[in-house]
Amino acid sequence: MRPIPVRLRIAGAFAVAMAVVLTATGLFLYLRLGSHLSTALDRELRVRADDLGALVRHRGRLTSSGDGQFVEHGEAYAQLLDRRGRVLDATRPLGRKPLLDAGELRRAAAGAIFASRSSTPGLDEPSRVLATPVEQGRRRLVLVVGLTRQDRAETLASLRTELLIAGPLALLLATGSGYVLAGFSLRPVEAMRRRAAAVSADAPGERLPVPRTGDEVERLAGTLNSMLGRLEAALARERDFVADAGHELRTPLTLLRTELELALRHGDSPRELRQAVLAASAEADRLARLAEDLLLIARTDGGRLALGFEPLGAGALFASVAARFEWRADEAGRAVVHDTEPDLTVRGDRLRLEQALGNLVDNALRHGNGTVRLEAARLDGTVSLHVRDEGPGFPPDFLPRAFDRFSRPSPDRAGESTGLGLSIVRTIAVAHGGKAEASNDGGADVSIVLPA
Repeated sequence: MRPIPVRLRIAGAFAVAMAVVLTATGLFLYLRLGSHLSTALDRELRVRADDLGALVRHRGRLTSSGDGQFVEHGEAYAQLLDRRGRVLDATRPLGRKPLLDAGELRRAAAGAIFASRSSTPGLDEPSRVLATPVEQGRRRLVLVVGLTRQDRAETLASLRTELLIAGPLALLLATGSGYVLAGFSLRPVEAMRRRAAAVSADAPGERLPVPRTGDEVERLAGTLNSMLGRLEAALARERDFVADAGHELRTPLTLLRTELELALRHGDSPRELRQAVLAASAEADRLARLAEDLLLIARTDGGRLALGFEPLGAGALFASVAARFEWRADEAGRAVVHDTEPDLTVRGDRLRLEQALGNLVDNALRHGNGTVRLEAARLDGTVSLHVRDEGPGFPPDFLPRAFDRFSRPSPDRAGESTGLGLSIVRTIAVAHGGKAEASNDGGADVSIVLPA
């Protein structure tokens, strides 16, 4: 089944709403007018009853009122009854048949009553009557005054006809107006749809037109353009990441293949073969580390980095990391020391925090000088884990991009590292709800700031 366009759905909903409103309004007017006409009819009956009552009290005849002064032929009538229900006087269409039964006569003798009649002798039309007590000399009589409801029925019928004609016309006009207004309102959306269909990854910088309407459509266009900007930035990061990863993988793969080819062609002695295998093994280890680093970054970007949070003592973390690098420091004639406040703890994943601190210690041993210090301090609800050395520190122009992927202080370090160490440190810090910072303080100072 083909879906109904939004424009038609809006017009249809508008038509239904207008139909309900017009129906309710017409019904209200019809009932209201009927109520007013009934009230006016009762009021006119009271006036006629007062006039005819005065005539009866002065011993006038109802038949003499048929000249149009009090009773109109074909529309009004009157009848005078005694206490026994006998007709004493009546206008000509009624004859001698009483208009009230015994119960109504008793109630009318006590006070005025209204009643409705579906038909009246001589007048085959619905009518409304008012029976009221009246004094004539010493006798207490009952005067019955009536008016046909034909004028009320004709007025209501005329209104009903006008509503049945004007209502559909108004509904048709309102529906057409709703259809046109819906099309006018959706025109900017259609323009955005056409532009969105033309947007592709091959043409960056394309944006949707933003109508200056100051309403939800303008805000929608701005939001979609912001989303396109974020998608372009993410796509650019992914492309750069893939390009940098390909570049980084190509170097160790090329060296590994070269070493293996040299071993096959020139490995005449066990010593040469051993050297070639050792070189190939070193490149394979570098490839494995690079693959693990890339996998960690990809998992973090996809929100799939699983962390097992637990309370960790800062001193225990530093001791574990320092023990791993103790032999390298001894070989280089350097030391790895740690110092922290007693009972200072953080909440995090032990494996990932040790990996991040290990990357910092590895960088300090590779590129720094002197003693490598691991220190922790509490400040403003956070815990900072510092790794410092006594080397030359970072070049000033490198600090703003120190944690970017595949960034290195200088091109001559291209063969020494992958440029992912500090990026992984920041990745792990952010995954823990913290951040990573780098500065120069008598040497390189890199810290992981975590919530306390």
